[in-house]
Amino acid sequence: MAMNMVLYEPEIPANTGNIGRTCAATGTRLHLIEPLGFSLSQKQLKRAGMDYWNELDVTRYLNWQDFCSRNPGARLYYATTKARQAYTDVHYEPDCFLVFGKESAGIPEEILIRHPDTCVRIPMAAQTRSLNLSNAAAIVLYEALRQNCFAGMEQEGQLHRLSWDEQG
Repeated sequence: MAMNMVLYEPEIPANTGNIGRTCAATGTRLHLIEPLGFSLSQKQLKRAGMDYWNELDVTRYLNWQDFCSRNPGARLYYATTKARQAYTDVHYEPDCFLVFGKESAGIPEEILIRHPDTCVRIPMAAQTRSLNLSNAAAIVLYEALRQNCFAGMEQEGQLHRLSWDEQG
């Protein structure tokens, strides 16, 4: 099973491109809930996602209701600065959905209020409003992947010219 990254009405193409690249690198599905603040063909999106964009498993939805109706029973975790618990305080299932809101406003409180037990936050200094969306998405995704032992991912890197067994 693969993790699922959900972007609720993303506004900045570079953030979505960066998140897309992270999804490609981790085998995570990307779900985009419209309206989007950009076209999927924009240069910034492609530049940030580099050549990985074509490798992505991307699903688009007309709106939140469309997303919910097409993913019944999905285990959703909502990343928000308003949550009472840290992102490290919950257990992420291997096929769960990590939901992130739009850059200017986050996830609507009308959605959050119905799911207090699965709202999570990234701790930060009190005077900080929020982290960059692509950074926040990577932080929470990698915690979920870590909890699932990085299933299906490369665990060991290889040097290009030398071997780890050689002395320097």
